[in-house]
Amino acid sequence: MQATGALRIACGLCIALTSTDRLSAATSTPPDQGLQNVGEGVAIALPLVAGGISVYKHDWNGVGQLVLATGATVGTSLLLSHFVKEERPYCKGLPDCDDHAFPSDTSALAFAPAQYLWNRYGWEYGVPAYAAAGFVGASRVISKEHSVLDVATSGVLSWAYNWAITSRYHAPDNVYSGIYATPHSAMVALNYRW
Repeated sequence: MQATGALRIACGLCIALTSTDRLSAATSTPPDQGLQNVGEGVAIALPLVAGGISVYKHDWNGVGQLVLATGATVGTSLLLSHFVKEERPYCKGLPDCDDHAFPSDTSALAFAPAQYLWNRYGWEYGVPAYAAAGFVGASRVISKEHSVLDVATSGVLSWAYNWAITSRYHAPDNVYSGIYATPHSAMVALNYRW
């Protein structure tokens, strides 16, 4: 159920990005540096926010899963971008442009914690994170740094790694019990921590 909801959101974002890709391809303006910078800032903030949520919940296993899933997603994206040669959309025919557009590293950095939050804590955390990651993906397409395929591939990579790595969070009960015996007495303790 959770995975299908996340896939529906990812597909909706791809459809939205496809329409913005057509609009940006029709114009011949240079990349929007301001929008690109804001998108990169949001992409950097997403793993920090996801980690902060996990630390706030004292979910140290979740922090490890976040680091592993995000590292695997971004690492795979970096490796693929060096093996798959694709020009950036704004570079069509221009000299001195790199050919490391596929897939989007920035989108991978944004989608990995968004999918982590969805898988680990549910849709309540996942939907806002996916909205922010969708903004990052749209900013990459509108600024002509990447195509829709580049951004969508990053989303699929993050979904796959998080599906394999991230488990559902179960809050501790915060009720602790114990039986203590001494040479002259015995004690039963029941504690609740809030």
